[in-house]
Amino acid sequence: MTSAQTVADPLVQTVRAQVWLGGTDFEERTWPAPDLGPGEALAAVDLATVCGSDLHTVSGRRHGPHPGILGHESVGRIVAVGTQPPSVFEIDAAAAGEAETAVRQRPAQVGDRVVWGVTVGCGTCPRCLAGRTAKCLYLRKTGHEPIDSSWPLSGGYATHVHVLPGLPLVVVPEHVPDGPAAMSACALATVMACVEAAGGDLQGWRLLVVGAGMLGLCAVAVARARGAFVQVSDPDPVRREQAAALGALSRETDSGPVDVVIELSGAIPGIETGLAALDIGGVLVLAGSVAPRGTVGIDPEHVVRAHLRIVGVHNYEPRHLAQAVAFLAGPGAGIDWSPFIAEPVGLADTRAAVLEPNGWLRRSVAPTPHSSPASTAAR
Repeated sequence: MTSAQTVADPLVQTVRAQVWLGGTDFEERTWPAPDLGPGEALAAVDLATVCGSDLHTVSGRRHGPHPGILGHESVGRIVAVGTQPPSVFEIDAAAAGEAETAVRQRPAQVGDRVVWGVTVGCGTCPRCLAGRTAKCLYLRKTGHEPIDSSWPLSGGYATHVHVLPGLPLVVVPEHVPDGPAAMSACALATVMACVEAAGGDLQGWRLLVVGAGMLGLCAVAVARARGAFVQVSDPDPVRREQAAALGALSRETDSGPVDVVIELSGAIPGIETGLAALDIGGVLVLAGSVAPRGTVGIDPEHVVRAHLRIVGVHNYEPRHLAQAVAFLAGPGAGIDWSPFIAEPVGLADTRAAVLEPNGWLRRSVAPTPHSSPASTAAR
């Protein structure tokens, strides 16, 4: 470590991680703690949840650079900052849940409990300047970088993550448990981007969520909190029951037209179900199609005459992560996420957590001993 760092714990000299080697192989490795430049920080990982995309990567359904450290849903604490601390978004507890009006920015401090975003944009390319930092021409992503790159310590299946300039950081209030806090960094923040793409104000709208995985359940919870009438479509009766517990009706009981469809399954039948369900002026938000599944036939005359809108969402912007944490701290504070997020395993058991979901929507890994709020209750 260099004198440019402010260190909370001088014993943090090394970082351990479970490195994905490709296929189903993992190996624990150790690095020296990185020197921190301006706008950088080091975060100790309290909990990392296993996103479905990591399951798909390890199973070969989608490409991932390797060897590398996976894991892009994480919560932890800042243990060191560079000479110029990065900025953090902080939720205004009095206004939690009111989207952008509920946050302010300040310099990060050692001890801050934070979640970090999935994407790092350069901030200067045409896409970033247009407000699409998640599609930066020089994009880097947490949990997606090879260890021989300029950012080897990007993934959450490690004791620490190296925070680079431009990586969104949001302070998590202490009453928000680790489990939902971690999954907010991908699942819930992506849902916030979907809701914005649909129009944002869902009060009184008829909304259909297709696919009741973790993103689908987040979509149900957010849409219900915003006053929408929510239906869910999923072939799995257990997932339909989980969605019902959050306030959704099954599509099987009501096949009427809807104003918005948020498609999160990525399955061709799910997309077709969503298209067929839209009323005049309806919006289809596609977010689940992140791997090749084939194509869907669209009747352009129907799209024109019905005034339909079809929009794609992939990843999210920093404001969506702030909105996700604000939801967990405010309107979503009473939701029990324990039926969906498993109790954590240690870092050494990361491979099992990634390869064996065992029916959980999210397995979780606790890389470092900590005293943060518990991730879940017993299943």
